Amino acid sequence: MLKVSDLHVYYGAIHALKGIGFHIDEGEIVALIGANGAGKSTTLNAISGLQRARNGHILFRNEDITEIPPQQIVRKGIIQVPEGRKIFATLTVMENLEMGAFTRNDRAQFQKDIESTFTRFPRLKERIKQLGGTLSGGEQQMLAIARGLMAHPSLLLLD
Repeated sequence: MLKVSDLHVYYGAIHALKGIGFHIDEGEIVALIGANGAGKSTTLNAISGLQRARNGHILFRNEDITEIPPQQIVRKGIIQVPEGRKIFATLTVMENLEMGAFTRNDRAQFQKDIESTFTRFPRLKERIKQLGGTLSGGEQQMLAIARGLMAHPSLLLLD
């Protein structure tokens, strides 16, 4: 499903990722483990198109996505739930979930997914009209994950 090979990412003159490579098969759950500053978030940001690779390749379902913009990567089915939750604080829980599904056109399936989300995260249903920024930290984390799942990702990256 995903193959990263010889990936090099820089922040200015700082060489943050030095030739990393790995692959993820369909249905696998993979964890990147390392100390602070080891490059875990940089790797996910490169896969998501938020950080450009200087060298190397990122293949998703045998298509090179190394150079394509983040919005196209999202449309291909890769969704990242960013570190620190980053929900839309001034939007309600429901509006946050709707934002997660902004690329979708299937209204009937959307309703089923909302119901599934509230089964998975019943606390969010209780807070459906509450602003995201007023939720507890744990509730915001639930919302961030639920928002990511609303996109029906083929690959979900949790930072």
